[in-house]
Amino acid sequence: MVLLFQASDDRGDGNGHGMASARAAVESALRMAGGLDAREIEIAVLGPYIVLDGFVLRKEDVARAVEIAEQVVGREYVHCRILSRVPDGQ
Repeated sequence: MVLLFQASDDRGDGNGHGMASARAAVESALRMAGGLDAREIEIAVLGPYIVLDGFVLRKEDVARAVEIAEQVVGREYVHCRILSRVPDGQ
């Protein structure tokens, strides 16, 4: 179960705490997702957006990470820059 954060123009108390909480919630949801290796995914805040950046081993994991983040903060607040890569020797 993923808790949805309130997505509104008021994204916190003016000190960035609202988006910091959203970032932490997305990070936690990604780390707890079964079958998703999120060790190389970084979560950042850029204005009102959550930015997913980094690498995963499977293309399916890119879509899964985005879906999880969207469940937390809403579709319009997620920007993905995750790349999939194949491990060396494969």
